This record gives sequence, structure tokens and C-alpha cells, in this order.
Amino acid sequence: MISLAHAQTAGAADPTGGFMQLLPMILMFVVLWFLMIRPQMKKAKDHKALIEALAKGDEIVTGGGMVGRITKVGDGYVTVEIAEGVEVTVQKPAVALVLPKGTLKSL
Repeated sequence: MISLAHAQTAGAADPTGGFMQLLPMILMFVVLWFLMIRPQMKKAKDHKALIEALAKGDEIVTGGGMVGRITKVGDGYVTVEIAEGVEVTVQKPAVALVLPKGTLKSL
């Protein structure tokens, strides 16, 4: 009895060639790409462009929340004046946001 049942299932071939088993995995990867990976890559590209465009006189916010004006721009660091006569040096990737000109006067 068992040999007959085994023989019947062995002879049946999958008409889709196993593609239907891979379809859910492919769909999950596509959804993951469009919901997580692609937006993160776009955000990283925008941040890199922001860092490369930093110039003396720009008003910025750092990742730690400090607000100030850039006084010197180096290869990997910028010097930021956070108060009259008080300057700190921060890494360029720590710059989170460039503010519109004149924002510091309103604070």
C-alpha cells in the first residue's frame, strides 16, 4: 500500500517548476527594498550632498542639538561658533541640518 502511494506522488510533476514556492520570498524582498532600503539610500545621499556643500557662514544644527554658525571648514571637521567668542570643532557628519540665513538672530 505504501509503495503505491509513493509511486503516485513521485510521478506527479509541478507544472510551475517550483516558481510558486519562490514567489513569496521574491515579493517580500521587493517590499523590503521599496519600504526600507531605497528610502535609506536616498536619505544618505542627501546627507552626503549637505555635508559637501557646507561653507563658511552657514547656520547649522548638529546631531547633538547645538546651533551655530560655521567659521572654518576643513576636510573632515568644521569649526562652529555657538556663542560670541565660543567656538567648537565638530566632525562634518555630525551636522544634521543647515538652517536658512538669519535663523540665529531669531533665537
